[in-house]
Amino acid sequence: METKKRPIIGLVPLMDYQKDSYWMLPGYMQGIETAGGTPVMLPLTADEGVLAQLADTCDGFLFTGGQDVGPALYGGADPGLCAEQSPERDAMEQRLLALARSRDKPVLGICRGIQFLNAALGGTLWQDLPAQCPSSVNHRQPAPYDQPIHTVQPLPGTPLAALLGTEPLAVNSCHHQAVRDLAPGLAPMAAAPDGIIEAVYEPGKRFVWAVQWHPEFSYKGNQDSRKIFAAFVGAC
Repeated sequence: METKKRPIIGLVPLMDYQKDSYWMLPGYMQGIETAGGTPVMLPLTADEGVLAQLADTCDGFLFTGGQDVGPALYGGADPGLCAEQSPERDAMEQRLLALARSRDKPVLGICRGIQFLNAALGGTLWQDLPAQCPSSVNHRQPAPYDQPIHTVQPLPGTPLAALLGTEPLAVNSCHHQAVRDLAPGLAPMAAAPDGIIEAVYEPGKRFVWAVQWHPEFSYKGNQDSRKIFAAFVGAC
């Protein structure tokens, strides 16, 4: 009996500078596996040849959470509002995103992933929400991270609304930066009650989505999170 081929999905590695190590949260991998994909953690590299080979080999890419996106990526300065950054990830993800989009490979961004996608495509970021855009919405919850902390509103007519409906979604949240000016090529798919953009997509591409919340923490008990992973894997 022929076994159905599972799509291979490349995950951008997390970087721990104190331990000088690459690592991965199991929820990213398990969420993809549960949805029918085969996740593979990528090397942290900006080598064009290596990344081109990966772009040809993998069926899709997950841009994971992690350090703050470097302000230079969106033409900004850092007045001291940013936390730890990862220039290696910025460099790798810029090249990998361009390669994936040129091949129309599906892309899903989570947390840092939505921020990076917006910055790389010409948008800007709030560098620190409490300082620059104070709100009663708690965007940075304490553990446990699988529990919802606020709602987001899917926008009618978007792929997210087609997948999950237009009723408010209860989501988890752990970030201090966010989309400020939306990149010209992106469209919003959901917003928090304070107006912060919580999900985006790129019209015209097979699947380029990103969310600000964390389905990798909540997928075990949250049907919406599982549906997001399933839509991504299905596109791959």
